[in-house]
Formats: sequence, structure tokens, C-alpha cells
Amino acid sequence: MGLKEKIYSFAAGLFFERPARGKSFTELAQQLGTAGEKVLARLEGKSNSERNHQVLTHIIGIERWGQSRLRVLLGDPLRQEEYLVYRPARDVPWNELVENFRTTRAETVSLAQALKNASVAPEQSVPHNQFGPISARAWLGYLQAHASREIMQVR
Repeated sequence: MGLKEKIYSFAAGLFFERPARGKSFTELAQQLGTAGEKVLARLEGKSNSERNHQVLTHIIGIERWGQSRLRVLLGDPLRQEEYLVYRPARDVPWNELVENFRTTRAETVSLAQALKNASVAPEQSVPHNQFGPISARAWLGYLQAHASREIMQVR
């Protein structure tokens, strides 16, 4: 493992694995739901500026991409694509985009429950393109933290 990979692995442990350690899929699903409501509250009354659209499509694309990685633990094949494959198009109307976030987050919450119901070990890992293998629980924490952080750019 090269220096770059070691740094990314260390960062994944610090920023994704540590905060999620010891949390159940049920707890993570609840956190995702609560955080999703806060994202939606922040979106209320916001306009369809170029920047706002860019931020929200990025959030949705990352979340959908992360879902595809987590579904590997339920038997789906691992696809090594970038998140851009999952990012909504520029011409999606703002109101539809907000609804896309709502349904995407609901799917992430459902996915956390599906992992629990399938008795997937929370520490079972799936690769992240940049950070290498991270656990299922860290993936869920990553998706929650990513959206919560990025939405602050919406004005």
C-alpha cells in the first residue's frame, strides 16, 4: 500500500469508521431520517440557482452511488463507476430535484433496514473509489454526513 492509499485509509478510519463504530443499522437509519428532514427543511423556499442545483444534484448522485455500493452486500454486483452515473441531469426542475432527494434518502433508510433484515454484519466492507474498503455502517454514516455538510452551500 502506497503513501496515498495509507492516508486515505487513515482518513476513512477517522472520519467514517470511528463515528459509526458501535451503531446499529436501526440507529443509522434513524439518524439518516432525521438528517434528511433537516436537509429538506434547508431546501424550503430556496430557488433554482445554478449553484443550488449543482449542490443538490451532487448530493443526490453521491447518495445513489453509495446505495449501489451498499447493495453489493445484498448480492448486487460491484460496479466500479463514478458517482456521476447517478447524478440527476441539469435540466431536472428544482421541485422535482427536491423530491428526488426525499425519495433517495427514503431509499437509503430502507436500505439500512434491508441490511439489518438480511443479517449483514455492520463491519462488512465495500470499496469506496477514493477511501478503499469501508464498512456498511461507515457507508451509511458517510452518506448522512456528506449530505448534511454539502447542503450548507445552498443559499
